[in-house]
Amino acid sequence: MKSSGNGKKILFNLVLGSFLTLVSFVMPATAEKQVPQSRTEIALSYAPIVKKAAPAVVNIYTKRVIKTRSTRSPFFDDPFFRRFFGEGLGGAPRERIERSLGSGVIVRDDGIIVTNHHVIEGADEIVVALADRREFNAELILDDARTDLAVLKIDTGDGKLPIIEFADSDQIEVGDLVLAIGNPFGVGQTVTSGIVSALARTQVNVSDYQFFIQTDAAVNPGNSGGALLGMDGQLLGINTAIFSRSGGSNGIGFAIPANMVNFVVTSALADGKVVRPWFGANGQTVTSEIAESLGLDRPGGVLVDNIFPGGPADKAGIEQGDVILSVDGKEVFDPQAIRYHIGLERLGGKVAVELLRGDMNLTVYMPLAPAVEDPPRDITVLEGEHIFTGLKVANLSPAYADELGLSMFDKGVIVLSVDRASPVRRLGVVRPGDFVESINDTKIETVDQLENVLADAGRNMSFGIRRQGRLIECGVRGNSSYYCR
Repeated sequence: MKSSGNGKKILFNLVLGSFLTLVSFVMPATAEKQVPQSRTEIALSYAPIVKKAAPAVVNIYTKRVIKTRSTRSPFFDDPFFRRFFGEGLGGAPRERIERSLGSGVIVRDDGIIVTNHHVIEGADEIVVALADRREFNAELILDDARTDLAVLKIDTGDGKLPIIEFADSDQIEVGDLVLAIGNPFGVGQTVTSGIVSALARTQVNVSDYQFFIQTDAAVNPGNSGGALLGMDGQLLGINTAIFSRSGGSNGIGFAIPANMVNFVVTSALADGKVVRPWFGANGQTVTSEIAESLGLDRPGGVLVDNIFPGGPADKAGIEQGDVILSVDGKEVFDPQAIRYHIGLERLGGKVAVELLRGDMNLTVYMPLAPAVEDPPRDITVLEGEHIFTGLKVANLSPAYADELGLSMFDKGVIVLSVDRASPVRRLGVVRPGDFVESINDTKIETVDQLENVLADAGRNMSFGIRRQGRLIECGVRGNSSYYCR
């Protein structure tokens, strides 16, 4: 019986060896990503990766001064009352210090650090604390709210700093192992692990350029601006947001891909600003219903609805009704993906756009150019003896509309803000985001024209305001009596 058992064992080992030999021929020798093959491999540690990367992850502390008054009344902001009672009306101003914390990553050894825009937004003072507990005041090099990224610089004065190198985030796959390093809740540097749960998340509503890496590595408040690492220790992304109903981690975190981060850092160091290529067209996601109406076998791509005359898409020969399938060889499934991929390209060249026109597959080459600013924005605060005094207005162009997150097809004079002392604010008929459509039946197209018309308008006037596509017609007599319809 013992000999028979040994014979079976030898036969089993021979069969197993033959199988493994066969597998070695079938599987590519260069396969890099493997699941653990033994208990020994499962027991392996992330410590070497953390030891190398952790010194390049920093804590960021910000401070800003908030001025408030002890009591408030609507009369305190009225110029008439201030004229007689002085600027002290409403009590002495009080100062309150507002502090916040976050994380950052050193990406250049001369002290260049990347973090989130929302970590340093409005800060009067930014302090960076290194892993070795040294602290330095940081200079803000670039603050890009549209990607929710900010680039800082510190001067340690004593040699090169540790860095984390950028990975090619286009090579990430769902299921890849990742580590998140940051300063959650201010408890100190913390490492969590997980996997890439999803890619190309575009409905997170954190920034204009939405194309996030989703991970289940625990990410909590204070982790913002911290590193998402791959197993090679390179930077896959900057942790920026979580999906949570309680404020704590529910295993759904989002990171800005490293390719976008690298683009913003490079732009900050080269020009001190970010100028992105422009698509120059609008589109919508091809749903199953749209796919059926177009005779497609499956949903996918972006259906072009409207094209800006003379824009890059128009110059490339893209037409209304085309379905965009890919940009630079990368599949797209919604307009945000097109925006992201084009936004990573360098100005001056061309990018390949694959599209479906009827039953033909075409590839066109689109010039990479910035959105046009025509007319110039001409940001102006209106002055004079009229109810629009105190309004900040500007001309809208495709470039400025893109910055404000508005449609490239909107045009005219947009209201940016309304001063607290403006008569029209007290009337409550004009809001930021409105368009000044007309004054006394004269159609308004530019800020210069608006100023000229208001100079002769007097206290009694009619005017039209366009709000979210709806025209509101109003009339004013003096500074108090008005009507709107």
